[in-house]
Amino acid sequence: MRLTLALLAFATAVDAQGRHPTIVIDPGHPSEVSSGAAVHNGTSEVHVAWQVGQRLATLLRAQGYAVVMTKSAERTNVSNVDRARIGNRTQAALVVRLHCDDSADSGYAIYHPDRQGTSHGRTGPNEAVMRASAAAAESLHVSMSKLLAGKLKDGGVRGDSKTAIGEQQGALTGSIYSEVPVVLVEMVTLSNPRDAAFIKAPRGQSLMAQAIAEGIGRYAPASNSPRVR
Repeated sequence: MRLTLALLAFATAVDAQGRHPTIVIDPGHPSEVSSGAAVHNGTSEVHVAWQVGQRLATLLRAQGYAVVMTKSAERTNVSNVDRARIGNRTQAALVVRLHCDDSADSGYAIYHPDRQGTSHGRTGPNEAVMRASAAAAESLHVSMSKLLAGKLKDGGVRGDSKTAIGEQQGALTGSIYSEVPVVLVEMVTLSNPRDAAFIKAPRGQSLMAQAIAEGIGRYAPASNSPRVR
């Protein structure tokens, strides 16, 4: 029921784009928070996010989506507020933020704003964005759990409030400023050697991109989106 209501809340935005909804891909970092360039097990978050982002963009365009990247090159510095504003300006059906974790844990997790937060004097996102973001996160999780089973630990769907910054602000800055559905995918835990080996390999990057693309197709299908179950 929650999924249906959230999809209906943004049906007008998707329909206005016909069968070519806009997806904003936001490869994490550099930003005001971090360069993302710290090396863990032979690679870095900024590099992995860029590589997977490029593969994801190629898949989505082939499926009929209009794709917008939040930056033009791997090391382009864009603030988290400006990343959110790109999604707002394009009236994106979904903003997908790509990141990698650094912790004692392992595997992937999908985050969405689960409550309002405040950053730089702004409070957000609104209730409709939170509902739609939760629905999108659940859709991504269905596909990711299926395609990545046995390869990465499934960390499930989590609220922004479970992150270090979200705990302080109530939500991540990119969510607070977002006027469209937004999810953040922690694709792997780079500090875990097994995770790092998976995402460094072209095959792992392609599988991650495919899993995310299928999740997007569940949430906001485009003209050539494959039928998924």
